[in-house]
Amino acid sequence: MVRSEELKADWYNLLEKLSKQFPGDGDLDIDGVLLLIGTQELQMGYIKMKKDVKINVLHVAICTVLEPYGYYHFEKRDDDGWPHFKSLKSLPVLKAGEQSILMKQAVVHYFKDKKYI
Repeated sequence: MVRSEELKADWYNLLEKLSKQFPGDGDLDIDGVLLLIGTQELQMGYIKMKKDVKINVLHVAICTVLEPYGYYHFEKRDDDGWPHFKSLKSLPVLKAGEQSILMKQAVVHYFKDKKYI
């Protein structure tokens, strides 16, 4: 597990870099970053999304960032280009703070793997 101080620094640096590249009305949070990841994985570019599409895009992002941790396995892309994942093991029962740490760690790993940070 990544040390707390290292994760905080990596997370702050990631948000700072993303905020410069994608300026918006408010501060980026974990959901906003996951939406960016899902959009990137789907190669959608910027489009207005309905709520149900956003939920599906977030699901793609969550599966993508948790795949290296053994929770999901990429299976295929369908005819519309949407990735499909197989659940390999259940996510652990975590408190809200622990869940946030896991997701931030997975997101930071994703961006490091992509050589973004």
